[in-house]
Amino acid sequence: MALAAFPWDPAPRGPRAAGRVARVGAAAVRIPDPRVLPLPVRFQEKGPQIFVHEGARQALERRLAARAPGPVQLAVTDNRQRMVTRTLERGTLRVRVHMMFLGAPARIQEALVDYVLGSGRSSSQLVGEYIDSNSHRIRAVQRPRGALRTRGDVHDLEALRLQLLGTYLEGEAAEVPVTWGPRRSRPEVPRRAIRLGTYDLQQRLVRVHPVLDRPWVPRYFVAFVLYHELLHHLVPAVRVGGRTDFHPAEFRRRERLFRSYERAVAWEATHLSRLLRA
Repeated sequence: MALAAFPWDPAPRGPRAAGRVARVGAAAVRIPDPRVLPLPVRFQEKGPQIFVHEGARQALERRLAARAPGPVQLAVTDNRQRMVTRTLERGTLRVRVHMMFLGAPARIQEALVDYVLGSGRSSSQLVGEYIDSNSHRIRAVQRPRGALRTRGDVHDLEALRLQLLGTYLEGEAAEVPVTWGPRRSRPEVPRRAIRLGTYDLQQRLVRVHPVLDRPWVPRYFVAFVLYHELLHHLVPAVRVGGRTDFHPAEFRRRERLFRSYERAVAWEATHLSRLLRA
């Protein structure tokens, strides 16, 4: 099915959106699994699927056809493992590429053409680097286990998620569900440490510690924790000197865009002991 722009915008754009025209949809959009992340519009119950901009698909197909020795057929996929495949059937080159390549910059698409046609090692490296930097666009390996709980006694994570998508993330991470984590089974045992939020890479799921669902925890701080974890989906960890840096420079830069960043950091430092006791 071809679609020029995904018709559902899950959140307002905030103050920065004033006077702007509607943003054109991506070249390929994944529709979240309605069993995991319900939407205000109904789709088939079979799970995640994609809508592809047919014009963008044809443009990439023409790039391939212009240099291939014979006819080319291009298919866009939502595969988890194989991002690019090619087969030759009866003189026709059949190419399957992950949806991330449909809206890629021209130099990446040219490298993709080189890679598919076997023209040089540098193109393979460039395509590989692009896949690594867009790993967050590959759908989850596992579905979240158990029911998701977004509405707490005090704070509504879903409302905060939608606000973050519109204000800071420009719709990025729209398909990442959020939930409150499990409550403590032995609340009488004092904590020595606490993880206020986690991002599960396999499930593409953000969990927020239920200790934050308290009247004395400000809404902006819960939003900050949620924003921090959503950034883990968008900015992958990097290897530096034999170790993994989960908060590289780009992560820190984007984290500081949060309007109440300094306030949230200060609040955590002041109230950490109380969070450990809660």
